[in-house]
Amino acid sequence: MTQAVVSEVTAKAAQEKESPPSERLFTFAEYLEYEGEPDVLYELCRGKLIPMSAATHLHTKICKFLVYKLQRYFVDQNLDLVANSLATGVRTEENSSRIPDVVVCSQTVWEQVEHRPGAGVLDFAEKPILVVEVVSSNARDDYVTKRYEYEIAEIPEYWIVDPQKKRVRVLANPSKVEGYSFVDFTEEQSIVSSQFEQLVYP
Repeated sequence: MTQAVVSEVTAKAAQEKESPPSERLFTFAEYLEYEGEPDVLYELCRGKLIPMSAATHLHTKICKFLVYKLQRYFVDQNLDLVANSLATGVRTEENSSRIPDVVVCSQTVWEQVEHRPGAGVLDFAEKPILVVEVVSSNARDDYVTKRYEYEIAEIPEYWIVDPQKKRVRVLANPSKVEGYSFVDFTEEQSIVSSQFEQLVYP
């Protein structure tokens, strides 16, 4: 290899290394080890890092309420399940990983992920049974993009909590030919889950 070729390869490698995270594509393995800006969470969408906006007080309050109600229900029903809003990731495609506002998984899976080095992400074989997104600045992400990703990842149940519309959309049965089916619940109605028959919200 000539000196000119070596220099070109070296320069190209340096350029790739210095490329801003928003411009380069990451593998799933690289994403797990990525350390970006302090206190900023990143999702991975087909190799591209997506910084998440800071949650509002209302957003955080809704998540805490959901986790509280779910955890009480699991204890009352003696279910080996855990609900958390601790930025647990969920791998949805080869190079995609989302961070739902609330994740429900088995106690066994949770114990595996909480001790994992790097980003705590549930891989394909560690599928959660429920994910929840609280709609904030970009509603299309929750209603369209993430619905598609959770559907193809066959997450059994997906809730979209929309404070603006005062509505909760419960999507279930992703394995159907037409994908998720859904039911909308207004604030005057109790939410009905396809998996937790005795669960009552509010």
